Amino acid sequence: MQDLALKKPTRQAIITTETLKKIQIDRQFLSDVITDTMQELQTSGTFTDLLKSLSKEREHKMHFYHIIAREEKGRKEIKYLQKQLLNVKKERQAEVQSRNEYITHLKDQLQELKAKTNMENHYMKRNTELQISQTQKKCNKTEELLLEEIEKLRLKTEEENQIHMEIEIFLRKEQQKLEEKLEFWMEKFDKDTEMKQNELNALKSAKASDLAHLQDLAKMIREYEQIIIEDRIEKENNRKHVEQSLLELKSIIKLQAWWRGIIVRNEIGGFKLPKKDNDASKGSKGKGKDKDKRRGKR
Repeated sequence: MQDLALKKPTRQAIITTETLKKIQIDRQFLSDVITDTMQELQTSGTFTDLLKSLSKEREHKMHFYHIIAREEKGRKEIKYLQKQLLNVKKERQAEVQSRNEYITHLKDQLQELKAKTNMENHYMKRNTELQISQTQKKCNKTEELLLEEIEKLRLKTEEENQIHMEIEIFLRKEQQKLEEKLEFWMEKFDKDTEMKQNELNALKSAKASDLAHLQDLAKMIREYEQIIIEDRIEKENNRKHVEQSLLELKSIIKLQAWWRGIIVRNEIGGFKLPKKDNDASKGSKGKGKDKDKRRGKR
């Protein structure tokens, strides 16, 4: 890679370095966005930071669309300036042609005047010397005026041609600048579009991995819920079993107490009630009978 970098031109190497820096910055930004999204998903279960980042990217994309629109407008302006340039050229050519025709016409007039002067000199030289001299002076003066006018027209034509050339050079320079700007922005648009497409692909892959992780978490939560439900059912069964055991124990204790009472009262086996005094027994006969009746009922 170092050998290839040394073989490349300096400008291309600088552009590659700047591109790598930009890619590194974008990668860091994407990593921060993913980290913030994961933290937000873990804390609050939402992904508003991801939506905000996507909205910012959309705004950035709309900014590029505005740049493209401005480029289209620049192209239209270039076409309009080219049309104006062609119209100016046509007008200048028509004007130069008309002036050339006018100059030709003046030359023809001059030739006609010369011919007329020569003919008048030839036929009227003897009798009209004075008239010829005056006519010659007049023709010379007219010729001088025409020559001066021709010179003025020539100078004016040269000046207008010079102005036309300067305008044409200026317009060409402006057209070249606009074309360079257009090429620069087109290259920038292509690079930024490719970069944003890569970022979008990375975001899609990150989204897919996050979705898979969320699905795993949901599956784990369902398993935990099933375990909790089974544990609750088992605890409920244990509680019912303990209550049933306690109920059976209480019933057994009551049954044993009842049986012991029957054995003691009826003096079954070796169990006998203690004998009381006669007075106490007489006084308590009624009560004893009542108690025996109650016990018999029970």
